[in-house]
Amino acid sequence: MAYLAGFVQVAGVILGAPLVIGLMRQVRARAEGRVGAGVLQPWRDTRKLLGKQVLKPLGTTWVFAAAPTALAATTLVIVATAPLVATGSPLDPVADLITVVGLLFLGTVALTLAGIDTATAFGGMGASREITIAALVEPTILLAVFALSVPAGSANLGAIVGNTIDHPGHVISLASALAFVALVIVIVAETGRLPVDNPSTHLELTMVHEAMVLEYAGPKLALVEWAGGMRLTVLLALLANLFVPWGIAGADPSLIDVLLGAGAIAIKVAVLAVALAGVEVFIAKLRLFRVPELLAGSFLLALLAVTAANFFSGAGG
Repeated sequence: MAYLAGFVQVAGVILGAPLVIGLMRQVRARAEGRVGAGVLQPWRDTRKLLGKQVLKPLGTTWVFAAAPTALAATTLVIVATAPLVATGSPLDPVADLITVVGLLFLGTVALTLAGIDTATAFGGMGASREITIAALVEPTILLAVFALSVPAGSANLGAIVGNTIDHPGHVISLASALAFVALVIVIVAETGRLPVDNPSTHLELTMVHEAMVLEYAGPKLALVEWAGGMRLTVLLALLANLFVPWGIAGADPSLIDVLLGAGAIAIKVAVLAVALAGVEVFIAKLRLFRVPELLAGSFLLALLAVTAANFFSGAGG
């Protein structure tokens, strides 16, 4: 059944990622007094893009062509290894904190290289901004989750989630609170949401992610957008299971456990997506030079979380 759980979570993220994006857009539209295009609009956009001609800008190399595939592939590996539906997946031995963060960074680097490969001003500008943000985001993710791994005694994500289920009191602690706030900030930055980036704008002075993908069109653009939705979905799912893991199936689940786990994670991701979209309505994008200050603050919170986790762990020992 571990293979069934792995299949369910991969299929669920693949099919559900556009729905998460559509849900967030619809929540924002309603909060702003607009009707909105509907939750299914990202699927309609994907179908339209898949039917268009494949275009390649003059002068680009295989790096530009391969970047969307690399981004989608690294995201899919994260989805397959992360404890979303069950704590034990077929790839559980490699579901290590370092592996997941490395795969996130690899996908980011692939897209930044594609932006540079276009040799356009927008592509280079977006790539430089994205890699600067990533250099601050990835260490913060490492530290924040490492703080959660101290009580578990393991950097394996499934072990961390299982330890939280066995010891629910660990969630209500200073280290967990600091790690939660740090992770929320870096997930917003990693997925290009407000106030770090605005996914709905094409204003050259504010673009980060959109500047790198301006030259993509047709199926390649569909793959980039779909992979971006999957990254947001899996990061929200990980955030939910690291701090509120109840409902997730165990290491050797039955069919009922898998179905309950899939339903639980779907509800948790939907709640987080609605909350994130609702908050975005009331905040403005930060000036670019203020973003490092925000991310440095999140890094400090993660560092304090590690310090608190080690202190209380030592005191308890």
